[in-house]
Amino acid sequence: GQLVESGGGLVQPGGSLRLSCAASGFTFRRYIMNWYRQAPGKERELVASIISAGGSPNYTDSVKGRFTISRDNAKNTVYLQMNSLKPEDTAVYYCNAKDLLFGYDFWGQGTQVTVSS
Repeated sequence: GQLVESGGGLVQPGGSLRLSCAASGFTFRRYIMNWYRQAPGKERELVASIISAGGSPNYTDSVKGRFTISRDNAKNTVYLQMNSLKPEDTAVYYCNAKDLLFGYDFWGQGTQVTVSS
């Protein structure tokens, strides 16, 4: 499987960005889709998760109310809408696909998000 992220960049504090992750090579709808991020000198952390059907997305506390994860199974794409961005959101953001049944785990190459004035 392959994941390709896009949409990162430089934005001022309070601004917005929308990340996209296009999937191919696996049955997208069967996978849990996650967004992780890794800031310099810090461990990679799970930001948001979304299952294929039903249920509520999950978010780490620091982004609740500001970030929204969504997916379009027809387009094999997952999104992360990021609003009210803060300098502490600066990181490389990674898309991840997990199949809990068979243990498959795919990662994208990452996209840089920099929040700075």
